[in-house]
Amino acid sequence: MTLKKTQSAVDDLEGLDAETIVYDSNQRAEEGGGADCCDERETERLILEFHYSIPEEMEPGAVIGNMARDLGIDVSELTRRRARVVAEGTQKFCELRWETGCLLASEKMDREELCAQSPSCVLQFQLLLEDPLEIYSILLHVQDINDNSPVFENGQIELELLESTAPGKRFPLERAHDPDIAPNSVQHYSISASDYFALEMNAQVDRNAYPELVLKKPLDRESRADHFLTLSGVDGGQPSRSGAASIHIHVLDANDNIPVFKQSVYTVSARENSAPGSVLIKLNVIDLDNRIYGDVSYSFSHVPDKTRGLVLIDPVTGEVRLTGVLDYEEAASHELDVQAKDGGGQSSHCKLMIHVIDENDNAPVIVIKSNSASVPEDTSPGTMVALLHVYDLDAETSGRVTCYVSDDVPFKLVSQVKNDFMLVTDGDLDREKCYHYNITVSAVDAGTPPLFSNKTVAIMVTDINDNSPVFRHSHYRVHVAENQPVGTLLVRVRADDADEGKNAKLFYSLSEDVTAYLSIDTETGEVFSAHSFDYETFTHFHFQVMARDGGSPPFVSNCTFWVFICDQNDNAPVVLYPVELKGHTADDMVPQTAPAGYLVTKVIAVDADAGHNAWLSYEIVGATQPDLFSIGLHCGEIRTVRSFVKNDDTKLTLLVSVTDNGPETLSTTATVNIAIEDGMRVIDQLSARGTDESHVLSDLTVYLIIALVVVSSFCLVLIIAVLYMGLCKYRHVYRSPANLPVFPPTYGPPGYFDTSGFNTVRKDDELNWFLTSSSWKGDFRFGSGFVDFDMQRKTLRSGAIAQDVESFQCHTNSK
Repeated sequence: MTLKKTQSAVDDLEGLDAETIVYDSNQRAEEGGGADCCDERETERLILEFHYSIPEEMEPGAVIGNMARDLGIDVSELTRRRARVVAEGTQKFCELRWETGCLLASEKMDREELCAQSPSCVLQFQLLLEDPLEIYSILLHVQDINDNSPVFENGQIELELLESTAPGKRFPLERAHDPDIAPNSVQHYSISASDYFALEMNAQVDRNAYPELVLKKPLDRESRADHFLTLSGVDGGQPSRSGAASIHIHVLDANDNIPVFKQSVYTVSARENSAPGSVLIKLNVIDLDNRIYGDVSYSFSHVPDKTRGLVLIDPVTGEVRLTGVLDYEEAASHELDVQAKDGGGQSSHCKLMIHVIDENDNAPVIVIKSNSASVPEDTSPGTMVALLHVYDLDAETSGRVTCYVSDDVPFKLVSQVKNDFMLVTDGDLDREKCYHYNITVSAVDAGTPPLFSNKTVAIMVTDINDNSPVFRHSHYRVHVAENQPVGTLLVRVRADDADEGKNAKLFYSLSEDVTAYLSIDTETGEVFSAHSFDYETFTHFHFQVMARDGGSPPFVSNCTFWVFICDQNDNAPVVLYPVELKGHTADDMVPQTAPAGYLVTKVIAVDADAGHNAWLSYEIVGATQPDLFSIGLHCGEIRTVRSFVKNDDTKLTLLVSVTDNGPETLSTTATVNIAIEDGMRVIDQLSARGTDESHVLSDLTVYLIIALVVVSSFCLVLIIAVLYMGLCKYRHVYRSPANLPVFPPTYGPPGYFDTSGFNTVRKDDELNWFLTSSSWKGDFRFGSGFVDFDMQRKTLRSGAIAQDVESFQCHTNSK
């Protein structure tokens, strides 16, 4: 063991001194007891101790030492680091003044009450500095002052002496007791002047001197039967104190033998917590006298305060029994003065020493000196969260304590100062996994059987912003009907954040490119329309919603929304042919010899809506000659019902109604002027394949059945077609019916062309596929679809298929 000792300067107040001792932690084993670290490994630790010697009974407020100067730090450092003195018990005898750095007495210290007559009286405290944590031991050596006077147990000493007592006979007297220790204890005795008696000291085995009364000359009862003396005990204090007892000597007739103990000092050992009534020892004396002079009675001449009520001596047999419970922690030994007195008044004395054997009857004590109620989850490993002091009142092996915590918590115990343990973090903390720890600190001593103690330290893990918001889906699809009013709620977006408090409070925002069309409630995530949507202007668009938490720095997450606008029937059909110019409609000519079913002309109309809303129906609602012409319900072809006769008018007018298929139908009318020309050649290809209406209906039924059968496999055809379209860069592929009328592009608005096979002109930015009842004409066509290159880069398979599926869904929803 290496020992280094240095003397530091302290205040010269009250003659106090302080010394700092630094010693190796291996000294613990030599000192006995203490607490070991939980991991049994021998580690080198330095303990810094400050020793101060102070007199007992110091007034509160008296200066013990200057801690700031002894530590070598500035006084302001004590305040900043919240320095404080921590005691083990409930009494706090000293306190630290931050303003001056002085260690002051806060209570009077009675050395006799604290340490009885122990040669050394040391009080131990800890000086605790935080930020960073430092612990120092403070040892106060309480010095005895002469504050107690010698006291005789019996203020009146009665002696009975035979007149036949020979001069030189010695009679032991009661010793005075002084709670102080040497040199303030009793140092010498004196008696009042007497012609017959003198006082001498007799040294005992334990180095304590007993006063003895020595007879100087023979007694004569007849001349003087009683003698009165004063015995005084004087201590060695400055100034000295004294105590006195009266001695009354009765001169009796001859009793020339006194009781004699076999030993001057008896020693006995007893285990603490022994059962009351147990016999510790039986004392015996020898008195050669007979009868009354030989009858001896036993008694305690002096019983210390700590021993009162614990033992009792039988006055006849001399047996010493326990009447209370011995406690090693209160007193490790008991010293008793025993007196044996015969019937003639003569007595002798001996000392009885009772040594208490320690038992493991005290569990370890865990005291929380400092505790952090909460720690942030980003706390680095090794950060102290609590300071614990562990001790055991038992001695030697039973007082050695091992301290540990369970392995399932990210904390461990570290000891740098004897009996003090720091609870530090031993891993990363995650509030989202565990926000509260009840850490059980266990202490076990080395006794047999061992005793355990537990202490629970509660630690709350506070949140930091370490989690980004998470949307419940990465992509969303929203359908909204066109022409909805501004402020219509489209969707409510929700994101979650695993953090708490302000770190989990989310604020939503939209990408800047859609702020003209949409608005969002930053707190609720509700997205509203800021613009009335028109399906005919654009059919879909996408935007991003950003969620930002309230942490510092904040975390941001995004999700993508696809908005598909559902068509409403808000556009009436528009007639493209026949064209009416300045209120006049051109005539369509038909040969006089045209057979029944001859194609005269074709009414072409378009509806800006889509899907079912754009399916048009044609009907003749007025005619100058009603039974001459018919019109195809869906194709708008006007054919002859019969051959012309001479009585038929050569100038005919038809009023055709064009109606769409919306929930609330919209319609328009077209006027067709037909002129019958004689001599005009009949074109065979314009003749009907059959005039029987049942033939048309039969074809319609057949193709409806075919559509139902083929629809399950048509998706595969579409995929192949779309791939082909991609290779062809969206070129138009179609098969045109032969010999149908061709209309100039000026007859229709730009961007429209016929893909239906029955003269329903569609916008070229819309791609729809379908079969109709007139598909027997052989029309099966693709139109160029709307190309969203941004969308192509996303996860949708193709703009065309998605467009068609969404149109179908919107139509289904509207139904």
